[in-house]
Parts: sequence; C-alpha cells; structure tokens
Amino acid sequence: MKPVLYAFATGLVGVAVFHLLALPLAWLLGPIFASLLAALAGVPLKGIGPLNEGMRTILGVAVGATLTPPVLASFPAMWPTLVLVPVMVLVIGALGVPYFQRIWGYDFPTAYYSAMPGGLQDMMVFGEEAGGNIRSLSLIHATRVLVIVVALPFLLKFVWQSDLTNPPGAPLTTLPPAELGLMAVCALVGWKGGERLGLFGATILGPLILTAAVTLAGFLHHRPPSEAIWAAQFFIGLSIGSKYVGITLSEIRRDLAAGVGFCLILIVLTVVFVEAIYQTGLAPGRETLLSFAPGGQAELTVLALIVGADVAFVVAHHVVRLFVVILGAPMAARLFRRAMAR
Repeated sequence: MKPVLYAFATGLVGVAVFHLLALPLAWLLGPIFASLLAALAGVPLKGIGPLNEGMRTILGVAVGATLTPPVLASFPAMWPTLVLVPVMVLVIGALGVPYFQRIWGYDFPTAYYSAMPGGLQDMMVFGEEAGGNIRSLSLIHATRVLVIVVALPFLLKFVWQSDLTNPPGAPLTTLPPAELGLMAVCALVGWKGGERLGLFGATILGPLILTAAVTLAGFLHHRPPSEAIWAAQFFIGLSIGSKYVGITLSEIRRDLAAGVGFCLILIVLTVVFVEAIYQTGLAPGRETLLSFAPGGQAELTVLALIVGADVAFVVAHHVVRLFVVILGAPMAARLFRRAMAR
C-alpha cells in the first residue's frame, strides 16, 4: 500500500511544482519528472493496474466523441500520409536493429523489439516470447516515450506557438449528466468488450469505437470534461516515470544510454518525414508531427486534444502504426533473422 501512496504523493508534488513554475502540461509532465526522480532516488513506487488502464479509456472516449459525420467523411483524404506510416516503421527497424546489436551488443530479440515503435506492453510480450531481455525492453521503451513526450510540448510551443494551457475539454459542471453517464458506459463496455474480442489497445480503441458509434448516432455531443482528461494525464505520467523503479547503475549506463541514443535517431527521422510531408503539402506540420512522432498513443492523443489539433487525423496514423508493428513484428523478425543468418 505504501508504494501506491508514495506514487500518488510524488505525482501531486510534480503537478504542484510545474504549476508554480508555470511549466507546460503540469498534469502530464509534472508526474513524469517527479516519479522519475523519485524512482532514481530509490523510492518504491507502484500504481494500481486496473485504475491506470481505466484512466486510458477516457482518452478513447474523448477521441470517439470527435468522430462526427463531417470528420468521418474526411478519412479517405488521409491515405497519402497513412501509406507513409509503414514506410517509417520499416526505416526505424532498419536503423534500430543494427544500432542496438552492433553498438550496444544486445541479442537479436531484444534489439528488434527495442527498435519497434509499438506499445510498451505489446513489445514486452512479443520480446519475452522471442527470448529478449524484458528489463532492457521496459527501460528502453519507457525512455523512448519519456523523451518524445517531453520534447514535443516544447516543439509545439516554440515552433507552432501552440497554446499548451488550453483546457482539454469543458468543465464538468457544464456537461449534461445523461451524457456523462453515457460516456462512462462507453468507456467501461468498450474497454472490457475490446479485451474480450482480443482488440489490441483495447483500453483506448474499444471505448473509441463504441463512443464513435454513439456519437454518429446522435446521442453524444460533448467530449469528456477537462477534469477527467487531466486525471488521465496524471496517471499516464505516473506510469511512465514509475517504469524506472529499481533501476541500477549498470542499467543506467547501458539501457538508459542506449534508449536516449535511439531517441535522437527517432527525432531526426521524425523531422525528416514531417518536413517532407509538410513541404509536399500533404498535411499541416503540427498534425504531421503529432501523427508521426513515435511516442505512446495515449500521450500523443493528450497533446492533440490540448493544442486543438485534428485529433482524428492524429489517432488514425497512430492506429495504423500500432497495427503495422503488432501484426508485422513477429513476421518481420523471422524474415530478418533468416536474412542475417545467411
């Protein structure tokens, strides 16, 4: 019980400090940095798994509520950039696997699943089945998400002058109680129904699909309230920072350094893709950055909601990325292993 209380207290301290210093995204970045520092200092932190997952459903509902008929009609126009998502995944793999194997000396399964820009949980499951080092995978992917999530707000603020102080929704007291109840039903039923159907990313995609159906049917007209989305940010921040609990000096020297180096490669690669897409007029720069940045789906959805970006555009690209990585990773790993053996 104490590690859970420590985690909550640490996260709240981070939020307070970020608010006092007027730093961006206090409810997301505050808990990330505070729990990261606490973990490195040896403080035992632990989240409540079902509660962390439940909070992610709020983001699924928020995105699903934006999928109105006009937004849905815009989807076919996204295909020129959607087809570039698998290309970027292939390039990341081609650069990442040799980087982790030849520079840092990881075995093939650990190198491959460390390089793939999928969800942390999914890559750990695949990596463990393939015989990879689970601790290294966890730290490398946590570092990837951390660096991307921390870097993006500053890029959005100083390059696109995005207002990161915007509330992500309307106040709780202004929303109809009936719609709030319907959102809760969509979150719970979508989450558990998605899990039962074996849907990847069920905590977000299940509520997203169900809420979108309810919205298109005309029963929902609002997104979840600001308070709910701030709560989701808080728990996402805690989950990222707490991944570093128990980290050793040897892991800092190897796994953390390898993860940071790979993040630099990913940032350069993302800038190249974003610039190419923007210069050819295929999509606006801000939306392209949020869509192609290889961070976590939940974290980038939060950023899209806050800066007022085209959330449907951003989510569509991340769904394709996760789909490509999750379905293609085992097959590509087998092909890559055979090629390297030859």
